[in-house]
Amino acid sequence: MAALEGVRVLDCANVIAGPYCASILSEFGAEVIKIEMPGRGDNFRAMGPRSKDGKSVRWPSMGRNKKCITLDFHYEEGKELFLKLVEKADVIVENFRTGTFEKWGLGMETLRKANPDIIVTHVTGYGQTGPNRYLSGFGGPLTGFAGVIYTTGYPDRPPVSPSFSLADYVAGLNAVIGTLLALYYRDVRHGKGQEVDVSLYEGLFRMQDSLIADYDINGKVRERKARMDGASVPGGKFLTKDQKWVMLACSTNNAFKYLTEAMERPDLYEKYPDMSDRFANEAYIMKETEEWFASHDYAYVQEACNRTKAVVSPIYSIKDIFEDPHYKARHNLVEFDSPDFGKVHIPSVCPVLSETPGEIKWIGPEIGAFNDEIYKGLLGMEDSELEALKEKNII
Repeated sequence: MAALEGVRVLDCANVIAGPYCASILSEFGAEVIKIEMPGRGDNFRAMGPRSKDGKSVRWPSMGRNKKCITLDFHYEEGKELFLKLVEKADVIVENFRTGTFEKWGLGMETLRKANPDIIVTHVTGYGQTGPNRYLSGFGGPLTGFAGVIYTTGYPDRPPVSPSFSLADYVAGLNAVIGTLLALYYRDVRHGKGQEVDVSLYEGLFRMQDSLIADYDINGKVRERKARMDGASVPGGKFLTKDQKWVMLACSTNNAFKYLTEAMERPDLYEKYPDMSDRFANEAYIMKETEEWFASHDYAYVQEACNRTKAVVSPIYSIKDIFEDPHYKARHNLVEFDSPDFGKVHIPSVCPVLSETPGEIKWIGPEIGAFNDEIYKGLLGMEDSELEALKEKNII
């Protein structure tokens, strides 16, 4: 039995954060019914990167395991149909602007009349409360609002944003956590259904303990610098003799000891055994470390560090990842047949559970692929009813 077998989720969300939450729930057994607008579907279906024929290459992964149906609940008939689905659901995941469901006549009072135990997970830019709650929000701008972009990059250059939608995916993870907590409270603690309020910025903000503490206690506004501030000395990115970039961390005294053993420089550890000593002599230690990396090829560096337990990892491109044996052994990439692209690889399920592992049953389907199964099988509707709804463009 899958961990979430018997849980039914209505995925009403668009693009990344909410749909990512629903994807993870589906991987561990939840039945996810993805509700899309007739004709166009989730905006994610049109987002880049695209194939040569203009199709989104990301949809096969984001649409995994979802039973895609079409429904426009702007119409009264569509709203009534949606509420029939709510009666049979456990969770709604939505990421419209705060107040949108209420505007459509689908506020919490209406949803609870249909299903008193319903759990509604809201994913919005700024959350359900506060002066910004009605503003539109996307991952990139909210990463700036969270304080992340300000501290990322080099001091003499403009700030740098992440190369992917970090805020959206972190918010999706928090939405999963909140949804599971709400399910546990309702089903195990015999509590009530509730609302889960997730914003795009708060997950990133929560991760910046050191940034917050440094300002609150020390009055320091962290600025951009070439490597993570205050973490360890030595540490950061280093270039080997054969022009391979690696990442080093020496967050503990033992980690520095292992590095000096790899470098065959016991004198450095003898002279600077404590982190405070190394911070006081940061420039010298960083210089010695940089010179060691620069004087050896990557293969030698990695072998020496692995042997002594020094923590060094290559900085990979996606090509490197596809070729790496550890990724292969962990099955981090799984292959599926796609009608649009032939063989495609998508990221596999994580975390890995020993007793109830997650599963990818199918990749992102076509718009409305599960209309018959859900409307006829779950709601017991007739073909004639579906045809009438199609003619009105409600499904």
